[in-house]
Amino acid sequence: MFVIPVSRHSAEFTRHIERLLAKPERDSVALRTPPMDVSETDQAYSLQLDLPGIAKEAVKISIEGRRINIDAVQAGPAPESSPGTPTATERVLHRERAVTRFSRSIVLPTEVNQSDSKAQLENGVLTLTLVKRQPAGATHLTVS
Repeated sequence: MFVIPVSRHSAEFTRHIERLLAKPERDSVALRTPPMDVSETDQAYSLQLDLPGIAKEAVKISIEGRRINIDAVQAGPAPESSPGTPTATERVLHRERAVTRFSRSIVLPTEVNQSDSKAQLENGVLTLTLVKRQPAGATHLTVS
């Protein structure tokens, strides 16, 4: 039988318990890269990204030529009086759910026509239909 002195590990154990009982930082935001599927047709690209818990008003999409940037932030924590949140007599012992920011950037092979493109968020899945910019065709230049 082995005897392990408690005093040797007590400081580490105490730090671990203090971390569990510590008040979570309200301003901390977890950054995640959402999983994405990309497909294409002759006319458009289709992107699908998983954005669980995101409201459509919180999604920001920017298109700069061939580069597409997607940013979204979950709403902040609910007020203390809503169901499921700690009350004055209740302490949070452990919290894994945090405000999350989703960010993704992709460069496509051809430029995108922003005015004809569409975005839809349904059941936590953002679907982008990005219409390819069609070349204007051959033009003639006159020599003066």
